[in-house]
Amino acid sequence: MAAEKAALGAILRPIKGRLRWAVAAQAVSAAAGVVPFIAIAELGRILLDDGPDRDSDAWTVTAIGAGALLVRLVFLLASGAVSHFADNELQLHIRRGLVDRLGRVPLGWFSSRNSGQVKKAVQDDVEAMHHLIAHSLLDMTAATVVPVTSLAYLFWVDWRMTLVTLAPLIVGMSLYSATMAQMSKHLPEYDRAMGRINGSAVEFVQGIAVVKTFGQTRRAHREFAEAADDFSTFFRSWVRSTHGSKAAAEMVLSPIAGLVATLVGGALFVTRGWLDAVDVLPFALLGVGLTAPILSLFYASYDLRIAKGAAERVTGLLATEELPVPADPRVPVDNHVSYQGVRFSYDGKQDAVAGVDLELEPGTVTALVGPSGSGKSTLATLLPRFGDVADGAIRIGGVDIRDMPLEDLYRRVAFVFQDVRLTRDTVANNIRMARPDASLDAVRAAARAACVDDVIEALPRGYDSVVGQDARLSGGQAQRVSIARALLADTPVIVLDEAAAHADPHSEAAVQDALSELTRGKIVLVIAHRLSSVVGADQIAVLEDGRIVERGRHGELLAAGGRYARMWQAHERTARWQPHGPAPQPSPGPGAPVPPDVTTASGVTTASPAGAASVASTATGGKS
Repeated sequence: MAAEKAALGAILRPIKGRLRWAVAAQAVSAAAGVVPFIAIAELGRILLDDGPDRDSDAWTVTAIGAGALLVRLVFLLASGAVSHFADNELQLHIRRGLVDRLGRVPLGWFSSRNSGQVKKAVQDDVEAMHHLIAHSLLDMTAATVVPVTSLAYLFWVDWRMTLVTLAPLIVGMSLYSATMAQMSKHLPEYDRAMGRINGSAVEFVQGIAVVKTFGQTRRAHREFAEAADDFSTFFRSWVRSTHGSKAAAEMVLSPIAGLVATLVGGALFVTRGWLDAVDVLPFALLGVGLTAPILSLFYASYDLRIAKGAAERVTGLLATEELPVPADPRVPVDNHVSYQGVRFSYDGKQDAVAGVDLELEPGTVTALVGPSGSGKSTLATLLPRFGDVADGAIRIGGVDIRDMPLEDLYRRVAFVFQDVRLTRDTVANNIRMARPDASLDAVRAAARAACVDDVIEALPRGYDSVVGQDARLSGGQAQRVSIARALLADTPVIVLDEAAAHADPHSEAAVQDALSELTRGKIVLVIAHRLSSVVGADQIAVLEDGRIVERGRHGELLAAGGRYARMWQAHERTARWQPHGPAPQPSPGPGAPVPPDVTTASGVTTASPAGAASVASTATGGKS
């Protein structure tokens, strides 16, 4: 709880001054709002008094009541305006801070978090703090000032009758305190349940096209349904544990209960001669209004608890460790890539990559192969700094990539993913993401090289079509747009996550042609998921348990009869039993040339349905 309070204080620090002004204005407004009721009570006492004529006093009290209404209106508008402007500024400050921080965290950070969790912090938690700043703080101020002002006046009229009026208030507050304590105990569980629902809903929607295609909708939405059912079960038990005390508290704090207490107590006091009948009027007017602010205070305190939890999550996100930036950056003299004793761990306990040495020469293709979990994807993503090595170093041109400016690193290294992500922007802007100042002619040239220019020109607005609106691209077409983006960036080092692995034959041929152009004369590092795609690579590194256990060319590794040879034999058996797959090729012997009908997939080689040029051969100047 102390951590949540400190987090909320830190979040609100930029606008604390304006919040104080808003609260002060709300306090004046709330106090002024009580004055007309006091004026009515005093006017009744004046007019019903059997004493001398007090017409002038009656007009004075009426004027004071009317003036108080005007004061209330002015200060109420002022407090609302100040709090809302402060809230708008804070939301802008927080969201800019979140975007800025998320733009500087390691790219691998996003892999360990689902989009629902990030969305909850950026949207839902910021919205929770908006309600606190713009509404709940002012409600709490009014809920405090109104009863205090009313009670001060009532005590002046008669302290004994005031105690009678307070009786329902005290009982109701006790019941509500017990209710809120029970609710607060379950708030962390509520936040976790909502996070699970958000995450599973986003993931379900993102994958709905795939799961419906394969008739697995019922199975795919099970996780979301289970999260929703768990939340429903939790929420029902939560409500059951508090609804009794909450209902009793609201009954006791209702205006009817307050009025009954006032009338019963007033009748007793008048009949006993302890109070004049006219003096019951202030209690009937103001006593009834004591309970409503107290209810508002409890509701606002609940919002405060929600906002504290939201502030802690936002503060945690803002405190996410950034990717270190070198104080004295260095610029490589060339683009030679060297992995030197690289070790990396996700949890700090078990190594995902352990002691890897690997050299990537300009104009060569290096393929990483191995079973799932062997560390090939991790090893490749360390080059564009999805994470930083725990030991050893990755160097470009002799310079540790941690000592390079990030802008320079990303000008040298491009990453083409299997799963394409295009932003909701024009196709042209998606391509020029790496070079925002690129001309339309340069964008079109990259698209032509990526074999996607004709697809884009066929869109309703051509290059000005917006992805997700009038630009509906297939997976292969979107992949070629991402390759056009990499072509425009023209980086000397390309990391490929086998971009054509899931494409249909026609799209694969087009993607292959685009990749051939992209990788020409570059350093290419390929995460290979199909062994048929690596036979033309200049270097194949076989990983197992985060270590390179074999390395060499395809023929050399087959001749060695080790791990790679066994994987190749398993691959051939699998290919032989594919019902519609191509006939398996005989295993090349040591030093055997690559069959002419085998071309590259995502920077190495694979069966080419349309005779696409070999990326590996192109990248290496025709070597096989």
